[in-house]
Amino acid sequence: MSTAQRLPSLGTHQATNRKASRAETRALLDGATFDLLVVGGGILGISAAWHAAQSGLAVAMVDAGDFAGATSSASSKLVHGGLRYLQTGAVRLVAENHHERRVLSRDVAPHLVNPLTFYLPVYRGGPHGAAKLGAGVFAYSALSAFGDGVGRVISPSKAARDVPGLRTESLRAVAVYGDHQMNDSRMALMTVRAAVEAGAVVLNHAEVTGLRFTGGRVTGADLRDRIDDVEFGVDARLVLNATGPWVDRLRRMEDPGAAPSVRLSKGAHLVLRRRAPMRAALATPVDKYRITFALPWEDQLLLGTTDEPYEGDPADVRATDADIEQILHEASFSLRDEHLDRSLLTYAFAGLRVLPGGPGDTASAKRETVVTEGRGGMLSVAGGKWTTYRHIGRTVLRALARQPRGPLAREMEPPSRLPRRVPLPGVANPNAVAHRLLVDREAGAGLDPVTARHLATHYGALSFEIARLVNEDPSLGQRIHQDGPEIWAQVLYARDHEWAVNVDDVLRRRTTLTIRGLDTEEVRARVGEMLKG
Repeated sequence: MSTAQRLPSLGTHQATNRKASRAETRALLDGATFDLLVVGGGILGISAAWHAAQSGLAVAMVDAGDFAGATSSASSKLVHGGLRYLQTGAVRLVAENHHERRVLSRDVAPHLVNPLTFYLPVYRGGPHGAAKLGAGVFAYSALSAFGDGVGRVISPSKAARDVPGLRTESLRAVAVYGDHQMNDSRMALMTVRAAVEAGAVVLNHAEVTGLRFTGGRVTGADLRDRIDDVEFGVDARLVLNATGPWVDRLRRMEDPGAAPSVRLSKGAHLVLRRRAPMRAALATPVDKYRITFALPWEDQLLLGTTDEPYEGDPADVRATDADIEQILHEASFSLRDEHLDRSLLTYAFAGLRVLPGGPGDTASAKRETVVTEGRGGMLSVAGGKWTTYRHIGRTVLRALARQPRGPLAREMEPPSRLPRRVPLPGVANPNAVAHRLLVDREAGAGLDPVTARHLATHYGALSFEIARLVNEDPSLGQRIHQDGPEIWAQVLYARDHEWAVNVDDVLRRRTTLTIRGLDTEEVRARVGEMLKG
């Protein structure tokens, strides 16, 4: 009998009673042998845990920091087909990306993934001509079965009306195409919740200090709870290394002589207060391969990204002054200076792309997912794109199923038999959720329209659980900061249902207060008190 059959209530217990302490969660992890231990709570590890739990395996997932605490919350916030991949002839990849994008936006997470129109300006002397880009966006939309309309070219005057800050000097034409965007932190957290509802047991801020071996095979890990400073362990029949930029560090715990398997590229972004509404995003070619984005996101202006090789400690990655200057300079190709004043900057962040090892420029490297097996039987997964995170989870399952010496193939449901479009928790039409929060006094607890819309597009139908907290204590319906949409009930919800442990967990990843520049000392102090319970 598999561990999944012996311990059917682990995930349910954890999902419905977050107040079960970290000590109780550690006891769950320490007291059983799991089928699969996933080390790494970025989106690759989260997806692998979700899919493995759906397949009937007993799954544990741990992360040294917060879930999505590194690169998975430092992306360009896009769910997209990858227009630039057409440059390299990767037509099949673009078509697969479009398929995943449509499934996410229509079936899996329509409450979290939003359509976004992109304008691609063509300037005199730029790296691409209008005819080439017009043909490119038409082909791009064709590969998505024209689900977002037909890629086309419009006049500069039309584009300037939709994007008031657009530079029109030397602007010859504007190509138009459609993609989607998201809040990556919220997407990741909803997927963690889905994994837990499928039976996984998860713990953040739990660092692997060593691997366990039985007969030369990796059969678990020793860990330290960074919050309570308690050591414990997890036994597992198979360990999956999904630690992203740290993948080779964990591989060397298995085999000190393991050669590097990946290389890293840093991508930095800026968030600025927006001076004017934007009805479309800008994707401006910088050179043959690179595009710089100017995106309307969370009522702000998101700029980026850079693409530079990185060889330092992944924990030290950050947006430097040089990154900020580069991003603002490249944004100025298509945005006027008054929209790029440094006084408007509220937040800067950076993440690391994990790319297959090898020669060549990181900007033109393929975003492939690599699954390898170490000498001790530990699987390592690295690389890939946010858009295809569900596909990556299925790729890991297929790797588990075809391991000739693998301990799980006979226990798990074959990947081909799993449902392909399982929705994330809270799935609902956000417009309907926002409407009910406003018109139903009991459901909405008197929320203002801005907050109601924000909750609907970040929690979906789970917004009503937050509204119930406000019904029980109206003071929780007050805004955390007058310039942001979030309310105090979200802090309690993050603590009790979303594994938030420290202030940054709440302000940076469960809410948007940090990226808006609203995490004042007063806000941080009160959030810290609420987290203590």
